[in-house]
Amino acid sequence: MSYTVMINLAVFVGLLFGLMHLASRGFSLSQRVLTSLVLGALLGLVFQMIYGADPAAIKETLAWSNIVGSGYVSLLKMIIMPLILVSMIAAVVKMDEISTLGKIGGTVVAILIGTTILSAVVGIAVANVFGLSADGLTNGARELARAEVLQSRQGVVTDLSFPKIILSFIPQNIFSDLAGSRPTSIIAVVIFGILTGIAGLHVTKDEPEQGRKFREFMETAQSVVMKLVRLVINLTPYGVLSLMTKVTAGSSGSDILDLLSFIVASYVAIALMFVVHGLLLTGFGINTLIYFKKVWPVLTFAFTSRSSAATIPLNVETQIRDLKHHPTIANFSATFGATIGQNGCAGIYPAMLATMIAPTMGIDPLDPTFMLTLVGVVAISSFGIAGIGGGATFAALMVLPAMGLPVVLVALLISIEPLIDMARTALNVNGAMTAGSITNQVLQLDTSQDESAVAPKSQT
Repeated sequence: MSYTVMINLAVFVGLLFGLMHLASRGFSLSQRVLTSLVLGALLGLVFQMIYGADPAAIKETLAWSNIVGSGYVSLLKMIIMPLILVSMIAAVVKMDEISTLGKIGGTVVAILIGTTILSAVVGIAVANVFGLSADGLTNGARELARAEVLQSRQGVVTDLSFPKIILSFIPQNIFSDLAGSRPTSIIAVVIFGILTGIAGLHVTKDEPEQGRKFREFMETAQSVVMKLVRLVINLTPYGVLSLMTKVTAGSSGSDILDLLSFIVASYVAIALMFVVHGLLLTGFGINTLIYFKKVWPVLTFAFTSRSSAATIPLNVETQIRDLKHHPTIANFSATFGATIGQNGCAGIYPAMLATMIAPTMGIDPLDPTFMLTLVGVVAISSFGIAGIGGGATFAALMVLPAMGLPVVLVALLISIEPLIDMARTALNVNGAMTAGSITNQVLQLDTSQDESAVAPKSQT
C-alpha cells in the first residue's frame, strides 16, 4: 500500500469518526445520512481532481474504503430473508380474516402496476420533448462488447413466457429460496410465509392453546429480528459515505458529457414521477412533506446502493415505525415493490429507450398506436423483471423485442448506466412505499396489536 493510499484512507476513516461524533451529539439518522451523502460526494470529487491522471491510486483506495459500503450492503442482504419470513408469518397469524390478505396483496400490486403505467407515459413524454434519438449515439468498443452479451441474454429472456414467470414465483425448496438461489426467491419466501401463517390460523382455530404458543413464538421472533434490523440500519450513514465516495470517484467525466442529454432527460423523468407519487399521496389525504421527510434515509440508501432488494429491511422498518403502516402492508409493498412494477427500471427506462429507437426503425414515436402499445407492453413486462433478474437492462430486453425494436442499442448507454440507475432505484423504492402508504390509507387496518413486535427506536 502506497503512502498516497494510506493518506486517502486516513481521511476516509476521519470522516467515519466524524459521523460517529454526530451520533453521540444526538443528530438524527436522517441528518447523519444527508451529511454522509454530501461528504461522500465531495470526497469522491476530490479524489477525481487530485488523481485524475492516476486512476490506480483511486482504484486501490476504493478497494479498501468500499469494505465499509459493501459490508453494510451484505449485512442488509443477510437480514432480508429472515425479516420477510418472520414478519409475514407473524403478521398473518394476527389477522382475523384471511380474506384481508387478498385485499392487501391485490391493492398493493394494482398500485404498483398503475404507477408503472404512469411512469411509462412520463418516459415517453420526456423522450419526445427532449427529442432523444439513438441516431446521435456512437458505438464504442465497450458498447459493442456489451451488445454481444446482451444478444446472448436476449435468447434467455425470450424463452420466458408469462405463465413461466408466474410459476417461478411458487416456492419449490424453501431452504434454497431462503438462500436466494433464484431471482424470484423473495416472492417465493413471501408466499411460503403467508401459507405458514394461514396454517397457524387453522391451528389456532382447532387447537387454541397450541395456536397461542405459536403466535407468541412468532411475536418473540419478530421482535428479535426487528432488533437486528435496527442494529444494522444504524450503520446506514457509514455505508452511504463509502458507497457515495465510490460512485463519484469511480465515474468517468467524459462518458457523462458524451451522453449528458440522456442523463438530464432521465433525471427529469424520474423527478416528474416523484411529483406524481406526491400528488397520489396528497390525493389520498397523506401529508407529502412529512412523508418524504420520514422516508429520506430509505431513498438515500437506495440511491447510493442501487439495490431495491437490499433496501427491503430499511423500507419495512421505516413503513412500520415512522409511517405507522400495518406490518403486513409494509412487508407486501416492500417485497413486491422490489420485484414487480418497478417505476424506474421497468417503467421509465424501457419506455424512453423504445421512444429513442423508434425513429431509427422508421416508426413515429408520437404515433398514438405506438405509444399505447408501448405502455401496455411495459405494464405486462413489469411482472417479468422478478422472473429474470437484472433490473432495467432486462426490462429493456423484454420490452424492445416485443415492440419489434433491436436490443443492441441498449448497450450504447452502458457508460452512464450506474449514474442513472441510482435515481431509478430510489424511484423504485419510493414507488413501493407509495403503494404501501396508499394501501394503508385505503384499508385502515388496526395496528394497535402490532406495536409490541417493533423494536424500540434507537436515539441515535
